[in-house]
Amino acid sequence: MKTFYGKNVLLSSKSAKEIYRAVKDLPIIDYHCHLDQNKIRQDAKFSDIGELWLSGDHYKWRAMRLCGVDEKYITGDADYREKFFRYAEIVPRLAGNPLYYWTHLELRQVFGIKEPLNAKSAGRVYAAANEKLKDISVSSLLKQYKVEYAATTDDPCDDLSAHGKYGDTLVAPTFRPDKLLALDGEYLKKLGETVGYAVSSCSDLLRAAETRLQYFVARGCKISDHGFKRFPKAYADGAEAEKLFARRGQLSEEEREKLFGFLLLELAKLYKKYGMIMQLHFAVTRNVNPRMYVKCGADAGFDVIADAQEPEDVIAFFARIPDGERPETVLYTLNDGNLPALAALTGAFGNVKLGAAWWFNDTVQGIRKNLSVIAEYSALGTNFGMLTDSRSFSSYARFDFFRRILSDYLGGLVEKGEYDIAAAVATAENVCYNNIKGALGL
Repeated sequence: MKTFYGKNVLLSSKSAKEIYRAVKDLPIIDYHCHLDQNKIRQDAKFSDIGELWLSGDHYKWRAMRLCGVDEKYITGDADYREKFFRYAEIVPRLAGNPLYYWTHLELRQVFGIKEPLNAKSAGRVYAAANEKLKDISVSSLLKQYKVEYAATTDDPCDDLSAHGKYGDTLVAPTFRPDKLLALDGEYLKKLGETVGYAVSSCSDLLRAAETRLQYFVARGCKISDHGFKRFPKAYADGAEAEKLFARRGQLSEEEREKLFGFLLLELAKLYKKYGMIMQLHFAVTRNVNPRMYVKCGADAGFDVIADAQEPEDVIAFFARIPDGERPETVLYTLNDGNLPALAALTGAFGNVKLGAAWWFNDTVQGIRKNLSVIAEYSALGTNFGMLTDSRSFSSYARFDFFRRILSDYLGGLVEKGEYDIAAAVATAENVCYNNIKGALGL
């Protein structure tokens, strides 16, 4: 029997281990996360491992609900010690779940704890981890994992004063205009107050978006991000968009989609103008449990996979942007049912790539599928690699998780005599670090 979580976990061949050795210590460029930049500025510490792990990690919250843990110990008023012990109790039930891997990678890497977490070990693990936490802060975690760049997720109205260089880590904003595109009256009023003029027309909205985009770019922003259920099936032109905006409170679903399509295209043009990467996250249905949404709010573990995105609608979007005017674009689908079709269409439009296996797909098999589809239908060597998409500062262990799986995938090709080891090492280094560093101009 192999050692529990030994150094070669997820590495099944000699070639995989050789490739992994070349990439395991590379710096991290986290180009999409939900970390709190204010905690980075404050160099925050943590009261205990319960706070570090369970204060905002909806992956763990969802697993606890799946195992019947009462909400009091998830997002409720129980203290973090109680929450940690309840999480420890359910960990043995998570065979094959990425949380089982992440939990034990973090225990080893951050705390030097090598025993499996369960109800019996919870007390020992809790005490040992908390002793280590006395000397751990946000800055020490970023330093340990060699985080060179972290792109937080920020609303166009946000103040970006906390972004900047902290130690060896550059903390940069990401332009996330989802609320702007929702056309809520209260938000548009807030946007107007932020830019200093009323947003009373579609042209005003685009002007305000560019004003705030300029503010973001001046503070180091290199990436935008959008999250939506699906690509539009129809698009308004400029004149129609103004009419739709004027009656935005009474639009049908089709009319709202047409206006959204117009605005998304206009924003894409702005991203190209300012040399930014555009990220598009889709095929997700948000907040499906109304009662729990009222109780817990958004991003609490109640989002699910939506229908697979129809490739024709993605094609129609990119076909509306002339070649040479298209920003560097990364696609993330929560439903990977038609991943080959999405990978294939990236070959028809310049500057379009498939992103990392997103969210529910961030698993051993999900990452393997993502890598193999990109390899077979696109070009794996141009991929931008891993990101955390996380709210937890200890989640940088996920980069190691990804690097192991990537090394094992490439190592498998080498072992079968299908790929050169030198090329495999170079590909792994590019995917893990060089490609995204070059794209961001770091």
